[in-house]
Amino acid sequence: MRDTPVMPDRSSVSPDRSRAVPDRPTAVVFDLGGVLVDWNPRHLYRQLFADEAAMERFLAEVTTPAWNLEQDRGRPFADGIASLVRDHPDQAELIEAYWRRWPEMLGEPYHETVDILAALRATGIRLLALTNWSAETYPFAPPRYPFLGWFEAVIVSGDAELVKPDPAIFQLLVDRHGLEPSRTVLIDDTVANVRAAEALGFRAISFMGAPALRRDLVAMGLLPATPAEAGAGADPDR
Repeated sequence: MRDTPVMPDRSSVSPDRSRAVPDRPTAVVFDLGGVLVDWNPRHLYRQLFADEAAMERFLAEVTTPAWNLEQDRGRPFADGIASLVRDHPDQAELIEAYWRRWPEMLGEPYHETVDILAALRATGIRLLALTNWSAETYPFAPPRYPFLGWFEAVIVSGDAELVKPDPAIFQLLVDRHGLEPSRTVLIDDTVANVRAAEALGFRAISFMGAPALRRDLVAMGLLPATPAEAGAGADPDR
């Protein structure tokens, strides 16, 4: 159950920006990795490789993004690891570390984006998350990143057995939580995911860093503009 929404103070938003989007969004959906959370296998494998180029070859040719995506889709890590060890027995120890030491791939949160999330939370708008993440490894995240508890719901691809950019996972989000895509902002750092969301009518934002995201949210009327932002939107002849 959510607290009674507290509407943001719109007094500092420039008139031009507040009129730009007549139907104010009612929900914001965040991607996690690359937007709020610094997940990167290099955090682990730089500890295991003395040579950066060798590490990059291993990540590109053995534990590939396509291979990892199958765990995000719901394949058990035990099966994924076993398949790679059969193909690359000489690298078994490095492959097994992908599961055994997976938490070491988690870095710091992106603090500026977390601050934006906190500001949105203060307005009372609905907040949800949609992430490509293994069902087996996602439980490591909430204890490390308490802000994950601010979301009304987090849809984890491994639980849904669907991954972005499959339109079905966006439709699951809509159906399960009663969202209206045209009034839902979706933030993601992967272009294919943004395009898929746009095709379904979401107001999708391609994440290019916290400052750009904040400007987009101010323009949508979801956050109040700072005095500098309000001045930038004002008519210079007035």
